Amino acid sequence: MRRRELLLGATAMMAAPGSLRAQQKAMPVIGQLSVFSPTARLGDLVRGPVHQGLSEMGFVEGQNIVSEYRWAEGHYDRLPALAADLVSRKVDVIITIGGTPPALAAKTATSTIPIVFTGVSDPIGIGFVASLARPGGNLTGFNDLSVELIPKCVELLCELVPQAAVMALLVNPNNEMSEFLVRAAEEATHAKGVRLVILEAMSEDEIEAVFAQLHADALLVTGDAFFNIRPNQLVALAAHRAVPALYYYPHFVAAGGLVSYGANTGALYRQAGIYAGKILQGAKPADLPVQQPTIFKLVINLKTAKALGLTVPPSILARADEVIE
Repeated sequence: MRRRELLLGATAMMAAPGSLRAQQKAMPVIGQLSVFSPTARLGDLVRGPVHQGLSEMGFVEGQNIVSEYRWAEGHYDRLPALAADLVSRKVDVIITIGGTPPALAAKTATSTIPIVFTGVSDPIGIGFVASLARPGGNLTGFNDLSVELIPKCVELLCELVPQAAVMALLVNPNNEMSEFLVRAAEEATHAKGVRLVILEAMSEDEIEAVFAQLHADALLVTGDAFFNIRPNQLVALAAHRAVPALYYYPHFVAAGGLVSYGANTGALYRQAGIYAGKILQGAKPADLPVQQPTIFKLVINLKTAKALGLTVPPSILARADEVIE
C-alpha cells in the first residue's frame, strides 16, 4: 500500500509541469512593446492605464491574462529584436507604446498577430492602415495628433514669449515622424514671422552638444520617446540656457519645465487596453477604427516662469488644466 502511494505521488509530480504549462498556455498573453524603461516613471504611467482598460473588458493580470513586457529603454535599435521575441512567444495581442518606432517594429515582425499601437501620428501616411474607419489589416490603435498639435504649441510659445524672434525645435532623426514634425513647425513659425532652428539629437551626448550651441528665444521639444525618458536632463539644460521650453508631456513640467501641451496619454493607454480586450473577445483589428484624442492637457509651472522672467498671460492661465505654483 505504501509503495502504491509513492508511485501515484511520483506520477502526479511528473504530470504537474505539463498540466501547469497547459493552463498557462490557455491563458491569453498580452505582449507590450515599449520604448520606455521599466524603472522610469513613464513605465508606471503606461502600465496602470493599460491594465485599467483591460480590466474594464474583464481581463485581470494573473487571473485570466498574462503580460509579457519588452522595454527598449530609449534605444530604437533594440525594438526589432524585442518585437521578434514577442512574436516567437506567440503572444495573442501586441500593444506598442511610444509612437511610430515600436509600432513599425511590430508590424515588420508579424502580419498575423493583432497589434494595437499608441501615439502614431499619421498611420495612413506611414502605411499602417488603409483608413482610420476601416484599418483593414492586423493593426489598429490611437493617433496622438502630435504633428497636428505643432501649430498650437508654436502659438503657445509665442504667447509666452512675445518677443521671440528665433524658435528651436528638438527632434530625434531616428524617428520616422521627424520630417513631418519639422515641416509642420516650419509652416507654423513662418506664419508667425519667427525663424526656426532645427536641433537633432539621438543620444545623451548629442543632447548636451545641441544645447551647448543653442541660441534661440524659445524651444519646442517634440514628444519623442527618447526625449520623454530624460525629463531631468532636458529641463536642467533648458534652465541652464535660460530658454523657455514647451514639452509634450506633463512630467516635464513636474520636473521643473515651463509648460506642456499634448494629448491625455493616460486616456490613450487605457483605450489601448480596452481594444486589446475586445480583440481577445473576438474582434478583429481590421474592424476597430483608429481613434484620435479628444482630451488635451495644458500644464504651466509658474515658479519656472518667474525664474525665466516671464509673465504668464491671463489667457493661458485661464486655459490651463493644471498650474504648478
